[in-house]
Amino acid sequence: MRLSSTDLLQRYQRWRQIAEPVFWIVLYLLQTSLNCWISWIDRQRAGLATPFWEVAVWEWSSNLVLLALVPLVILANQLRPLHLVFQRQNLRWHLAASLVYSLVHVLAMVALRKLAYWSAGSDYDFGNWWRELPYEYVKDVRTYFSILLFTGFYQLLLMRWQGEATLLGEPDEGPAVEPVQQPERFLVRKLGKDFLLPAVDIEWIQAWGNYVNLHVRGHDYPLRSTMAAIERRLDGKRFVRVHRSYIVNLAFVQSIVPLESGDARAVLSTGGEVPVSRRYRDALKSMC
Repeated sequence: MRLSSTDLLQRYQRWRQIAEPVFWIVLYLLQTSLNCWISWIDRQRAGLATPFWEVAVWEWSSNLVLLALVPLVILANQLRPLHLVFQRQNLRWHLAASLVYSLVHVLAMVALRKLAYWSAGSDYDFGNWWRELPYEYVKDVRTYFSILLFTGFYQLLLMRWQGEATLLGEPDEGPAVEPVQQPERFLVRKLGKDFLLPAVDIEWIQAWGNYVNLHVRGHDYPLRSTMAAIERRLDGKRFVRVHRSYIVNLAFVQSIVPLESGDARAVLSTGGEVPVSRRYRDALKSMC
């Protein structure tokens, strides 16, 4: 019996909390095993009589720490989303976080290696720290942003799978049930069914490539549109542009927190936060 897309999504949602960590575990196990074999073969071809256990210790100590740090990178992306439309402030934040990420990786990796060498009656020498740390950071920053990029695409695909919004168009016959220029509802297709999403429930709207995401009660619904186009269709007394990539619903704005950079952060009654650029900050304050 062939399963429909809806059935597959429902099954995946039930196993999602297990499937996601299992994916990362399997990925790093396969990567580590392959790296061990390739590194050992390369050293053999170079004429270096390095015992296999040493190569295994190097690879496993590094990748086990990187695997343990994956949830922290995902959490960092949730705190400061780094989407396809980059935000300079969040990009700087992640660059700083990647430094901490690399330092933790190196310290934990060296500790594991020293422990493994000590148990084998030997001693591990990491080398010159001032030379090795920049080298390790170049590799770690690539890994850090690769995780961000992968999770970003995964979230986008999952959102498209969960539900996609469309604007209600003109009816084929008879008058429109609501103003088409400023729709009161959006049509959302989710799990094979169509739902009407009230515009007043939208907390904020975020640009994402060729789409905008409608954020409603912890869920994002992608809508194929530009920010300029969707802004023209919304009630200007309720929805306000606060950033090049964000529009916020004033009904949910609880406070505006200024930042040292001159920008600000809008704190919403739902617990979410939306960046406010200095260009739109004063206009937002005057409307709140």
